[in-house]
Amino acid sequence: MSPSEPRPPMSKAEYVYSVLLEEIRSTRIPGGTALRAGEVAKRLGVSVTPVREALRRLEKDRLISYEAHHGATVVDLGDEAVTEYYGLRAVVEGLGARLAAARITAEELAGLRELHAAMAEDADLGRNDRLGELSRRFHLRIVDIGGPAFLGAHARSVRNSFPVPAEASLWLDETQVKAQLEAHEGILAALEAGDAEAAERIMIDHVRRAGDFRQHH
Repeated sequence: MSPSEPRPPMSKAEYVYSVLLEEIRSTRIPGGTALRAGEVAKRLGVSVTPVREALRRLEKDRLISYEAHHGATVVDLGDEAVTEYYGLRAVVEGLGARLAAARITAEELAGLRELHAAMAEDADLGRNDRLGELSRRFHLRIVDIGGPAFLGAHARSVRNSFPVPAEASLWLDETQVKAQLEAHEGILAALEAGDAEAAERIMIDHVRRAGDFRQHH
């Protein structure tokens, strides 16, 4: 396919899934909301069949649940879920950093440093809205390096299972940006030194601090 040719449109089920996923993750559809297949189909201009396919995918993502006589409901994640989410992320991403310290290549380390430099530049220019996504890439790239067989996929599954509104990103808080970038620098230094214990410790503390911020804002 040449660049000038249009891309094939996504399937209706994929379209419904992408719309609902964004609405749930951004909390435009808040936790506890019932999702009626017929109502969603009417709103999005599709039949019920692709909506049901999309809802099954969202159930696998653990973003909705099915209850007797209630149908599909968006999972309502309270403070306990926040604690569990960041605790699980700390363990998984901490292990990823530990394993990465033993196997990271010079090329992989250079790529991480380049990503970190881009974050620092965005921070200096006040482009804080870009930092959350770059941080996600930074973390997942480390886990991919440390655990390419299982851990990277698991880390993504954990992150995808928890709605975090864009406006709740700690990277939008100027008081947090410097500390978070310093944590990334510490992780990079530990990876370069091959210090597995330090890489894991700094990553765990870094993720837990993000959880503390989320619970109090």
